[in-house]
Amino acid sequence: MNYFLTEEQQMIKELAAKIAEEKIAPVAIQYDEEGKFPHDIMKVLADSDLCGVYIPEEYGGLGGGILEMALVVEELSRACGGISLAFAGTGLGTFPIILFGNDEQKQKYLPDIASGKKLAAFGLTEADAGSDAAGVRTTAVLDGDEYVLNGTKQWITNGGEADVYTVVACTNRSKGARGFSAFIVEKGTPGFSFGKKENKMGIRASCTSELVFENCRIPKENLLAREGMGFIVAMKTLDRTRPGVAAQALGIAQGAFEEAVKYSKQRVQFGQPISSFQAIQHILADMAIQIEASRALVYQTCRFIDSGAKDFSKESAMCKVFASDTAMKVTTDAVQVLGGYGYMKEYPVEKKMRDAKITQIYEGTNQIQRNVIALELIKEFSKK
Repeated sequence: MNYFLTEEQQMIKELAAKIAEEKIAPVAIQYDEEGKFPHDIMKVLADSDLCGVYIPEEYGGLGGGILEMALVVEELSRACGGISLAFAGTGLGTFPIILFGNDEQKQKYLPDIASGKKLAAFGLTEADAGSDAAGVRTTAVLDGDEYVLNGTKQWITNGGEADVYTVVACTNRSKGARGFSAFIVEKGTPGFSFGKKENKMGIRASCTSELVFENCRIPKENLLAREGMGFIVAMKTLDRTRPGVAAQALGIAQGAFEEAVKYSKQRVQFGQPISSFQAIQHILADMAIQIEASRALVYQTCRFIDSGAKDFSKESAMCKVFASDTAMKVTTDAVQVLGGYGYMKEYPVEKKMRDAKITQIYEGTNQIQRNVIALELIKEFSKK
């Protein structure tokens, strides 16, 4: 379907697709098995000027928006959902600075991220603060001109590999979520270390680690916005990055679909390709319908956000839920089309099925997203 991308957007999409096909696809299975972080792929993206597609031009980026970011994530994810996450996870860690950083903070951090010299990560989740993001226990106490951070963040994408971390911590326990604040913490800061690297079912080329803060002192200038804004920083960031998860899911689904179609035309049973059997045709048709519907919702949500809309929590949640559920269904069906071969690791669809699952879980489980959607709907109808 023609989504009427601008010439620049089409070039971005085609460049990302070329990198995915030539650089990522040949190594995806190897990186998955070894749990290898894709530093070499990120260098390719940096050399191609794709790292800064969503960063304003005045800070060294291309000046694009959520749609441009989603286009890159989708194409990279067609080849590998784990490798694409080094790029997408950096976006998640960068948006708090784009949205809430002052000019000095933006000048300090965004150019290096835009050029690909530095990666970013976002530290919100903790052992007792997953779906309940208001359960953050990491603390930040102002001591003179410095904040002292103590606590542990869990399951952080790009953890240990990123250079810049945006972290949510509690500065006033008595105020609950209104007592959270957001900070920029640099790798190498004394008192800031990394815990175990998680051994995951999928997205294994992405590094997922603990962030450990033990009397970690950072300058008070590293506070984003102001004290008490941390929860808002986190929620506003996630509203803008969930379409990136949706794009990741969309790319994984597209890649699995293409493998299923290709295999169905090659696999011969009962004297003919299995693509000639109606049972297979219907599976492929449903896959195509679900993917195209997801793409339409993801792209339009991105455009809605980029248009300057003020409130898009519902739409952001919708596209994340729909695309990730589609990815899980499509990858499962792709394994079914390939039959026994689909279950084998030397064929790419079993990996895509494992990679797809996390898109239903992180940046807010799909159950939480349905809560968000329902509450927004109820508020809208109560006004009528």
